[in-house]
Amino acid sequence: MPAATRPSWWGGVPRTLALPAVVAFLTFGSTAFAALRQPYARPLDVLGVVLLVIGPAALVVRRAYPREVVVLAAAAVVVWFGLGYPGSPMPAAAVIALFGATVAGHHHVAAITAATSIAVLAVWTYVAGGTVSWPGVLIVLAWLTVVVAAGVLWRFRRERREQVRAALAEEQRRKAGEERLRIAQELHDVLGHHVSLINVQAGVALFLLDDDPEQARTALAEIKRSSRDLLREMRSTLGVLRGVDAAAPHQPTPGLDRLDALLDDVRAAGLEVTLRTAGDTRPLPTGVDLAAYRIVQESLTNTRRHAGASTATVLIGYRDRELELRVDDDGTGPPAVETTGGNGLLGMTERAHALGGTLEAGAGPDGGYRVRARLPLPEPAEAVVETGDATVRR
Repeated sequence: MPAATRPSWWGGVPRTLALPAVVAFLTFGSTAFAALRQPYARPLDVLGVVLLVIGPAALVVRRAYPREVVVLAAAAVVVWFGLGYPGSPMPAAAVIALFGATVAGHHHVAAITAATSIAVLAVWTYVAGGTVSWPGVLIVLAWLTVVVAAGVLWRFRRERREQVRAALAEEQRRKAGEERLRIAQELHDVLGHHVSLINVQAGVALFLLDDDPEQARTALAEIKRSSRDLLREMRSTLGVLRGVDAAAPHQPTPGLDRLDALLDDVRAAGLEVTLRTAGDTRPLPTGVDLAAYRIVQESLTNTRRHAGASTATVLIGYRDRELELRVDDDGTGPPAVETTGGNGLLGMTERAHALGGTLEAGAGPDGGYRVRARLPLPEPAEAVVETGDATVRR
């Protein structure tokens, strides 16, 4: 494995040191107890201690070097039993390393290492004049085969989960792209409306500049106001991309002035909706007005289709520097797939973020479901009064 793609050996104290420490403690304790019960075995000396330490110590770097760790731990087991040290859980570290190497994708190395270790140990025992228990060899082989197979299944399940997560992430990116495209189409219409207005007023100003200067001045003031609104909308839509060139719209984009008609349609569909307004109602920038309408519309659509609600309350709050939207219902909220990134909530969130605002959705404080959005508003524009000699600002 190239060093650039090799995972770090350090994964924090619990993941990196806890398992080797537990294995070392159990191995040393069990081996010391086994040495007392097996006086015919080789006494535990310095070499034996080194062999006991090799396995747990190698497990510390098992994440970065799974192949090397399984080979080193297996070699320590072969030497341990080949030299006649007491039988104990000493191979535990090698079994863990075998499983880890298989999970890391090195099942061929793990299988070859396990088979080679058993063969070398059997030959060593035979050459040293000992008795090789072939049924015992087959039992050990069977257990190691189970360990390797478990590692393969574990890796398969992990890869499957990763594939599912990748597919879900790709689906979310696709939905986000489609939603941005839809939002950009509407914002494109808003910008086109302003540009068309500027174009008409500029033509009027040029036509009347010599014959009717006062009317031309009024047209120029309207151009200034429209261009200011246009620049505000352009700033609010940075990051929302669209690659089309469409004609200017022939009808106004929807806004909160059409909210009553929307609520009437929702009531006709069987959902009782109450509208509340807080603060002083005032004209809104076109982008904010459009986003507010769409957020309320999508919230009520989710309520009617998914929440199982009978009543809903819509609050429009006009603050000094922001517009607050709140939709509460007495239902259960949209399904899980919707709350984790479905088209509806995703679209509302994209609209709020495109304007520099926020959107929250979840359980309401008194039960039911709540969608709450906050959309920033620009500072109140100065009043412009046209006079015969100058433009007066108030």
